[in-house]
Amino acid sequence: MAGQPGFFDGDERLKALSAAGDPLERLAQVIDFEGFRDDLEAALSRSDRAKGGRPPYDAVLMFKVLVLQTLYTLSDEQTEYQLKDRLSFMRFVGLALHDPVPDAKTIWLYREQLARAGTAERLFARFDALLRAKGWLAMGGQIIDATVIQARRPRLTQAEKDTLKGGGMPSDWRPARRAQIDRDGRWTIKRGRRPEASPGTGHKRQIEIAVPVFGYKNHVGIDREHGFLRRYSVTHAAAHDGGQLGTLLDRDNTASDVWADTAYRSTANLALLERRGLRPQFQRKKPRGKKMPDHIARGNATRARVRSRVEHVFAVQKCRLGLLIRTVGMGRARAKIGLANLAYNFTRLAWLNRRTVPV
Repeated sequence: MAGQPGFFDGDERLKALSAAGDPLERLAQVIDFEGFRDDLEAALSRSDRAKGGRPPYDAVLMFKVLVLQTLYTLSDEQTEYQLKDRLSFMRFVGLALHDPVPDAKTIWLYREQLARAGTAERLFARFDALLRAKGWLAMGGQIIDATVIQARRPRLTQAEKDTLKGGGMPSDWRPARRAQIDRDGRWTIKRGRRPEASPGTGHKRQIEIAVPVFGYKNHVGIDREHGFLRRYSVTHAAAHDGGQLGTLLDRDNTASDVWADTAYRSTANLALLERRGLRPQFQRKKPRGKKMPDHIARGNATRARVRSRVEHVFAVQKCRLGLLIRTVGMGRARAKIGLANLAYNFTRLAWLNRRTVPV
């Protein structure tokens, strides 16, 4: 039979979580969330409460809620539930057992305000400045790449597709229908290879595949030394990777090498790097209809050993964070992807501190 709960049972449970290695506690120790307060409060349109009403939730507390939502791939409803259920979540955001918990609608409204104000980009820049101030300088060169983030596919008839492509709007669409259709995302073809057994031999061969994907692209630039995201931009999925190079280049990186795949090798991009005093380390394509020359293959393999580090970012975001766009429109997609990029840097800093600082 369970005894009567004591006054300090919650504290004892939190001590046990700390002893087991609560990752959220480590994250809160490493990240100074108060450094984001000014940017957060500037984005929120709050009344002076002259007419009274319930006090709003603290801006930093709500930002921590969005960080949890990003790290654990939670819907608004599940975020509300988990905040009520999990002691580690409550401790991370700064809620006691007797405190009210933000409901799903409050979380949605807070995120919507940040998205409309374009705050994700400013928060990302703020944290990058904090990293540099703490000595985590961009070093060793920079690695550029992009990945497609899938969004909800619009269900359209051929007539509706033709109308939208022509820049129009179907006349029979009501406001509710218009709000449900993402007109900012685009279709693209994602190419790759998969192993397939050859008939009769049992040996596997690589066959090319092409998969149509609807959504947006997350273009990123990381520093080679520490692996932090230093620059990013968000476009629709059909945007060419090479067209974003100028946006992603970090002028403060202490080295001049820039690694990227073949999509970034163009006359304009090479001229851009030359003007900025940077050295391209771009992959080279195989000559059409010919065998890949040995010296080009060796060079590609050498560069790939460095360039592949950026794939770790995409693996974390898509596998661990489960990054998908379930909202409608470019503004919300930018907020979603921007928070995912920021959350990656948070966890990266916590991991690096755990490696370098003795426990």
